[in-house]
Amino acid sequence: MSEPEATVSGFAGEPVVIQLGESAELWEQLAGVPERPAVFLIRVRAGAPYLARTVSLRRRLQHLLREDSAASRLLNLRTLAERIEYWLVGSHLEASLVHYELARQHFPEDYRARLRLRLPAYLKFVLTNPFPRTQITTHLSGARALYYGPFRSRETAAQFQSHFLDLFQVRRCEQELAPSPSHPGCIYGEMNLCLRPCQQAVSREEYRSEVERALEFLRSQGCSLREVLIAARNRASEELDFEEAARQHRRIEKIDQALRLRDELAADLEALCGVAVTPSATAGVVGLWFLVQGYWQAPRWLDCRPEASTGLSMDQRLREMAAHLNLGRPPLRQREEHLALLARWYYSSWRDGEWLSFQTLRDIPYRRLVRAVSRVAATAAQHG
Repeated sequence: MSEPEATVSGFAGEPVVIQLGESAELWEQLAGVPERPAVFLIRVRAGAPYLARTVSLRRRLQHLLREDSAASRLLNLRTLAERIEYWLVGSHLEASLVHYELARQHFPEDYRARLRLRLPAYLKFVLTNPFPRTQITTHLSGARALYYGPFRSRETAAQFQSHFLDLFQVRRCEQELAPSPSHPGCIYGEMNLCLRPCQQAVSREEYRSEVERALEFLRSQGCSLREVLIAARNRASEELDFEEAARQHRRIEKIDQALRLRDELAADLEALCGVAVTPSATAGVVGLWFLVQGYWQAPRWLDCRPEASTGLSMDQRLREMAAHLNLGRPPLRQREEHLALLARWYYSSWRDGEWLSFQTLRDIPYRRLVRAVSRVAATAAQHG
């Protein structure tokens, strides 16, 4: 039995369709609807359809299509509804992504507002400026920049930015610089926390060199600087220069303090990859949702039931699945939205399934992934 195929066309498969009949038949039709989590669409005779997600499909439909008195102010679509389409879902993540796809399709003008989609914050390194600087933003642009995130909130991003900049002599001012020896400078230059390019204390090339050190720190999640300082500390200790070893140790502690302030998902977006392992709406099947460079890919479904065995190990099946991913890279606006959906799910109290991060598809930790699939499948079986 081969693995289920998936394309980059979207997150929602074919819906179950119920063509509504006469009023007398309606309740009987709804009785056959499963009492399961789902995303559903009610098409009406005129106007926009009604789109929603629910944890109890039958109960929600019975409420929306109930017989009601004319005086009631509660929403009732009984006299307007023509057809119901629904997609059963197995996790909060699947519900979010299916709901998102359908909202984009049916409400292109205002789907963000309908979804209440809050864009997460990023630390942005503006590289188009002659003297690059950082800023906190919630929007991505096509201009040359490094984006580090997503963070839980703007406040946590700003807190990390402050401690990160303490490690380098990169400017914190936001104005366009016109370097001149007569420039008044600022307190950060006086505290030796900035190379003072505004006062021409360094050349543009020297300032860029410091910026590259800062960029490499973010790309390597702090390893580029931390490993150098650990080597310097160990060397000083071997040479019995304990004063220098203590100084380097304090610098390492400062780095560790900054790194502790980053949120769990924070990374250079070009290296933000991972896979969410979640239950599916089908018993014994696990969903794998790959995120590559900040873009969700179409889901892959792994059948873990004994009768679905292909003679291959779980590790081999997962490697084959990853090798045949049809990578999609939608427009930048959708990247913002995909990352917002990731942050909403990952940082929520209702996150289900498991998340494994990696930098590229070549770095997938297959041993950990096999264990994650087994745990999710076992948990789903217990609750099934």
